[in-house]
Amino acid sequence: MEQVFSYIINLGASVMMPILFTVIGLCIGMKFGKAIKSGLFVGVGFIGLNVVTKLLTDNFTSPLEGISELYDLALSVFDMGWPAAAAVAYNTAVGALIIPILLGVNFLLLFTKCTRTVNIDLWNYWHFAFIGAVAYFVMDKSLAWGYFAAIVCYVVTLVMADLTADKFQKHYDLPGISIPQPFCQSFTPFAVLINKALDMIPGFSKLDVDAEGLKKKFGVLGEPLVLGVIVGALIGIAAQLDVKKVLVLGVTMGAVMELIPRITSLFIDGLKPIAEKTQEVVKQKFSGKKVYIGMSPALVIGHPTTLVCSVILIPVILVIAVALPGNQFLPLASLAGMFYIFPLVLPYTKGNVVKTLIIGLVALMIGLYFVTDMAPAFTQAAHEVYEATKNDAAKIPAGFEAGALDFASSLFGWVIYKCVSSLEYVGMGLLSGVAVVMLFINRRRIVADEKVNQ
Repeated sequence: MEQVFSYIINLGASVMMPILFTVIGLCIGMKFGKAIKSGLFVGVGFIGLNVVTKLLTDNFTSPLEGISELYDLALSVFDMGWPAAAAVAYNTAVGALIIPILLGVNFLLLFTKCTRTVNIDLWNYWHFAFIGAVAYFVMDKSLAWGYFAAIVCYVVTLVMADLTADKFQKHYDLPGISIPQPFCQSFTPFAVLINKALDMIPGFSKLDVDAEGLKKKFGVLGEPLVLGVIVGALIGIAAQLDVKKVLVLGVTMGAVMELIPRITSLFIDGLKPIAEKTQEVVKQKFSGKKVYIGMSPALVIGHPTTLVCSVILIPVILVIAVALPGNQFLPLASLAGMFYIFPLVLPYTKGNVVKTLIIGLVALMIGLYFVTDMAPAFTQAAHEVYEATKNDAAKIPAGFEAGALDFASSLFGWVIYKCVSSLEYVGMGLLSGVAVVMLFINRRRIVADEKVNQ
């Protein structure tokens, strides 16, 4: 079983997801041609997204490291990026069987009306496996603790996916889709609380500027493409590169900003027919019931507000990371993950650039402390995985601890880690209580909604 699921994971999202979506399409009654076309659109989308994010990291890692050396910005926690986190996640006893176990939990909750989301975003199960692996190592290689942490994170994320589904679907015009990715969902509490706080500030409503409004106000300078060119060039200037390299960095960042929305449109082209057919089948066979397809936030990271806020935050967070007292993490390799902060923030800010930027900045600043605090546990897990597998993704440079923006900076991941490592059985009780209460509230909401729609 372990070998089967390891083989599936090693296929990668670009191969695994087209197969999965084609099978789903056929199961819900789509014609073979339409089903395979939908699946292939999703696969092409993943390949395109991988190419673009690699373009970003390959071109900007060296200049950013140069800036770090020039201005003596070196901190003790090394940014390993998401490949290290994924390597730790899937190369442990916890990660080996995470997919079948969590799918079992998902279908149990679906059957008992505790969730409406079917989480088919199998590639991103590594987020759950990661927190499970960290708990496994900090609790003396206890499989029970590892699976407990992963399952709690999964349950909380499924409920959050349900609770945010309506706003997400309306904002992005994607009926039948929810986002059960824990890194992305962990920013929802920040979005809700900070958005409400900003609404209470007199006169703040006058700063209601979305991406289109930014273009009207600043003309061509408000375009994500042009902002990308400017920020890329500024990074090159800060790294003291020659004119040619500065221009290349500028155009590269601009290209990333322009290509991402074009690539993410492929996800929508692939998913919309499946989502619409799913809802049609559910309405025909289960009157009053709803089922959401849980999908990767990659589907919507091409939104103009996401692009604008991400490109602005990249240089800002580098400066803040150095200035924050007590922080030891400088994000470099993880900067491509910046885009994934905003998919569930935008439905609450309604695309307001100023609000979204503030929420992203606050969440990232707190996230830096989460990464710093979790670094010893991440380091232990990465060392163990590297010794066992010799996987270079998990190899930490001498003299550093390990960190990553991707999920290690997540509110969900950090809370679970602290409850397990510091509170042990008391923490287990608290986490179990939170998960059960959330399931109870969600089930009551689902049952009430079904009665209304019968």
